[in-house]
Amino acid sequence: MKLNDVYFINGTAYAGKSTMVRLLAQKYDGIACEENYHDRLLPELDPAEFPCLCYSRDLQDWHDFIRRSPEEYEAWFDGVTAECEILELRILADLANQGKSVFVDTNIRPETLKTISDSEHVLIMLAEPEISVLRFFERPDREKQFLYRLISEEPDPEKAMENYRQGLMRINSRERYDRFLHSGFSVITRDEQRSAEQTLKLVEQAFGLRNR
Repeated sequence: MKLNDVYFINGTAYAGKSTMVRLLAQKYDGIACEENYHDRLLPELDPAEFPCLCYSRDLQDWHDFIRRSPEEYEAWFDGVTAECEILELRILADLANQGKSVFVDTNIRPETLKTISDSEHVLIMLAEPEISVLRFFERPDREKQFLYRLISEEPDPEKAMENYRQGLMRINSRERYDRFLHSGFSVITRDEQRSAEQTLKLVEQAFGLRNR
């Protein structure tokens, strides 16, 4: 399966992937698939087929989520990534036939992207691993603030926070960063001095959109 008019952005957290997807869709009258767009399929998932996604969907006590060991958190994260890839491919197979360009903040692995897309339709955006850990709770979105509240409710909040940060460090490691960096696709790294508009121009150049 080749997805010819789909533009994929993968990479690390806090690199600006969803922001670029949204801006590109607005500018080119396309379809934006921002972070976690596959969530629309969660209610119908079978736990036997998607155990990691259904873990959080069916969780009764969210304190159990933050109490997991860093190793358990990393294994769950990798499982979610693999399951999300399956859902994304299902969604994109339909969206690609709607006559519009599709811009995707994707979980699809670079190895898979090489089989379903051309190299000029894939971009890697990276932020330094430390940013994803240190700034995790700085975002005002509801999910992160919910997790922060759960950690603060633990008997030893400092210990709970350190445990959770150790998990974040595992999924935002230098090794994972380097795998993206050397994936063979174009790369844009986060620059605090660069505006969203300037970054958008770089993304357009990477995708060859400025010549359209």
